[in-house]
Amino acid sequence: MERNIFEKQRDLNDRLNRYRDEYYNRNAPSVSDEVYDRLFDELKELEQETGIQMANSPTQTVGYPAVSRLEKTRHEIPLLSLDKTKSSMDLLNFMGEQQVMLMLKLDGLTVKLTYENGELLEAATRGDGDEGEIITHNTRAISGIPSHITYKERLVVTGEGFIRPSDFEELKTSLQDSSGKPYKNGRNLAAGSIRLMDAKICQERRLVFMPFGVLEGFPHLTRKSDKLRELRALGFQPCKYLVTKQKLTLENVEAGIYQLRQYATDKDIPIDGIVVSFNDIAYAQSCGRTGHHYKDGLAYKFEDDLHESLLQYIEWTPGRTGEIAPVAVFTPVEIDGCEVSRASLHNLSFIEDLELMAGNRILVSKRNMIIPHVEENLDRGGFSMVDTIPRVCPCCGQPTRIHESSGKGENGEDRIIKTLYCDNPDCETRRLKKFVHFVSQKAMDIEGLSEAALEKFIGQGFIHSYLDIYRLDRYRAEIVRMDGFGEKSWQRLWDAIQQSRNTTFERYLISMDIPMIGNTASKVLGRVFHYDLDEFRDAVYGGYDFRQLPDFGETLHNNIHDWFCVEDNFCIWEELQTMMNIQKPAVVEHSEDREQDNPFVGKTIVVTGKVEPYTRDGINDLIESLGAHAGSSVSKKTDYLVCGENAGSKLSKARDLGVTVLSPAEFFSMAGAE
Repeated sequence: MERNIFEKQRDLNDRLNRYRDEYYNRNAPSVSDEVYDRLFDELKELEQETGIQMANSPTQTVGYPAVSRLEKTRHEIPLLSLDKTKSSMDLLNFMGEQQVMLMLKLDGLTVKLTYENGELLEAATRGDGDEGEIITHNTRAISGIPSHITYKERLVVTGEGFIRPSDFEELKTSLQDSSGKPYKNGRNLAAGSIRLMDAKICQERRLVFMPFGVLEGFPHLTRKSDKLRELRALGFQPCKYLVTKQKLTLENVEAGIYQLRQYATDKDIPIDGIVVSFNDIAYAQSCGRTGHHYKDGLAYKFEDDLHESLLQYIEWTPGRTGEIAPVAVFTPVEIDGCEVSRASLHNLSFIEDLELMAGNRILVSKRNMIIPHVEENLDRGGFSMVDTIPRVCPCCGQPTRIHESSGKGENGEDRIIKTLYCDNPDCETRRLKKFVHFVSQKAMDIEGLSEAALEKFIGQGFIHSYLDIYRLDRYRAEIVRMDGFGEKSWQRLWDAIQQSRNTTFERYLISMDIPMIGNTASKVLGRVFHYDLDEFRDAVYGGYDFRQLPDFGETLHNNIHDWFCVEDNFCIWEELQTMMNIQKPAVVEHSEDREQDNPFVGKTIVVTGKVEPYTRDGINDLIESLGAHAGSSVSKKTDYLVCGENAGSKLSKARDLGVTVLSPAEFFSMAGAE
């Protein structure tokens, strides 16, 4: 049967429903009764010819049913989500050598339809993936769902119920959500409308269903795309997709994304990304799943999802440098399967820009699907900095001050950044955080010495400086009697303390808490000063210019010299070394042949995203072993960017600067580390 007959039937179906809406709901008919009746008869003849009837067909929908509550239903095949990324490089790496489908990621609510003997048996929402709600009564109000099909075997179809952007622009002017506020987006309106008890009200919301997968049916077909194609002959209008015929380049992937985005815009279809999935069904099933998502696909997100919440209050916590960090505490929202109720507010300038105050409605996201972030304040107005910030430190009660410094805005523009400070060096929280840093894994790595334990020891007067940690055996008897401790706990702690005496140049330097000295900077200093703490100290007092080192700027140069100018710091630096065994790394000589074959010698390499099977420290160690410098940020001096999973903004910056971008596989191949 020719495809255009189904398109003609769908068009007639939608036109007649539009005319009915104009006549019954808006009292503004655009066609005469005679024209309507003629088109009605034509649709009825087509339905008899094709054997297909849409659930919202004017020939079928004499009335719209209502239910008292939504019944639950179990999904025999769980309707899990997909893992997500914002990097096109991740999509390329995911595809490998397999044929894939690139498909629109529709922005609405997932719906599952079940057919038996050609009749629509059940329509249900995705719910939590294992259990959804039955919304069969609303299928008469949703365009694109057939109630009768010619396929007589069991058929289970998954798809999305959504509202077209143009329709949402009209609807949002007259509809309000449960809080009495206008709907922010079509997704929220669609999700609420599909779950309405009254199909008559649902019908007014102009919902559309578009299938994107076949869970059961057409068992003789082995590719997802072939099963979707079969749905056209049953009256469905499947989601737009592209199928690869060869291995793609990054340019091919981005061109496909652009093509699909343009199609969605032209056809007035709401999307929030692109989905890539393996087309071969057997291979897709072999990929397995996690508790959250199937591994046979990857969703490329254009933007982070926004969720509305209520800012309850701002929590202020002093850090070890004296800066008091603001954290938003808001009504919990679920984002990507996780409950989120807190997000950093960064600094006073961020709070001031958003005019944030307790009681404001805010929009929250998880940037790059990882970090909770407050994106917008929906209740601006009446902001007062004086009324928002604490006048005294919430820990020690000493007066706070606002510090202004030069910095960069989110778009890279120069601006003044305001932060809140406690200048009291004896502030208990500041002191505690310094000790927490000292014992952390990247510093002295004293396992078992938790923040809670440190707080107890400081409160009892056992610890006043870093040196006292290595003299805790003086208080062994008292510690053994403390809550949470005993002989075994004490022994484990003391063994960890003794083990930490065997440390490295890098760990010792990080533990001193010199501002901006972390893993990368400490490794650079270790190589330059031959992993000798005395040589490094002598260089500082000799006026060494650290700005000549890669990624060392004016601020870091000043931080090092300023730190050593404080007498207490110098005393700790010298005395603590007497308790330590500073281990130097084994020197690995690279042969001339290896240097000639290694393209990375002397180059600066930056890594973004996750590079399996390495941790960030591990991949940086590999880079250093190649005679290259592991950079922390992308700049004009960067030679290569290695782009792993869930890459961040570094990828865009690298492209803007013309930096060579490598996939992990390309990097390992060039490095001879496969």
